[in-house]
Amino acid sequence: MDLTTTYLGIPLPHPFIAGASPLSDDLDTVRRLEDAGAAAITLRSLFVEQLDAEGLATHRAMDSIAGASAEAATYLPDPDDFRLGPDAYLDHLRRVKAHVAIPVIASLNGCRAGGWLDYARKIAAAGADALEVNLYDVVTDPERSSAGVEEEQRKIVASVAQPLDIPVAVKLSPFYTGLPAFARHLQRAGAAGIVLFNRFFEPDLDIEALEVTPGHTPSHSGLLLLRLRWLAILRPTFTGSLAATGGVHTVDDAVKAIMAGADAIQLVTCLLRGGPARLTELRDGLARWLEAHDYDHLSQARGSMDLAHCPHPAAYRRAQYMRLLQTWSGE
Repeated sequence: MDLTTTYLGIPLPHPFIAGASPLSDDLDTVRRLEDAGAAAITLRSLFVEQLDAEGLATHRAMDSIAGASAEAATYLPDPDDFRLGPDAYLDHLRRVKAHVAIPVIASLNGCRAGGWLDYARKIAAAGADALEVNLYDVVTDPERSSAGVEEEQRKIVASVAQPLDIPVAVKLSPFYTGLPAFARHLQRAGAAGIVLFNRFFEPDLDIEALEVTPGHTPSHSGLLLLRLRWLAILRPTFTGSLAATGGVHTVDDAVKAIMAGADAIQLVTCLLRGGPARLTELRDGLARWLEAHDYDHLSQARGSMDLAHCPHPAAYRRAQYMRLLQTWSGE
């Protein structure tokens, strides 16, 4: 069975990529991921706040009053909380590249303009095969409009992608009013692909201690549904690469993501739970599924259930929502 695909212009033997996670921190584990069949590896993100001198100055200013209250001590992470600093990140990237033969994708995480461009060039020079820009932003300022936020992010992508000679993917959240139009703007700005979707770590409330605490729901197959809708909507009009991340835990999940239009699938939680061997299981299971359903090549399945090709495209729009509400009986 031919499982080959192309992601960000890079030929891959199959669509399963090890997504950004702590697994890429250890060279022995990186080798295990390659041995298990990972088509590529994405390093965990370096935060732009680590590169931005203004951000570091803000941290130093806040650190001087960190003991003033319990809340003040938790606004920003201490520098020691970051797994790798900027220089160490480049060194680790070089070591990973020397350790494996598969493509290595670096990752930058941020939401405002800063020292991206200079460091992105250093990432490319250190040997990264591609760069993933993770646009993680939670907008709380009522003066920042949706159009303004999108234009800021478009400029960030342009400033990073256009001068580089390696492809850039943009990892997005699902919270955009007109995602197809924004995806097109990002591609024009230089993005070679889009990763759907970033998962926010939602805050929780401790109602006894009156504190805001980190909340996190482990990934599960139900999370894939949101990705399927937008993969299917974007696939007919977006000519770059599309990757799914979040919610792929089984072979059936992978088949759905591909049929919706994914060129690649990033795996994180299922690898953290099951280890690198899950890559082999999913790759071989996908090959068996396609063969059992009379496919000769992965490309025959890719996008076969997207908005332009599925039997009932209205299901991706409002029609399914209205039907569900009208037919629900509560029994």
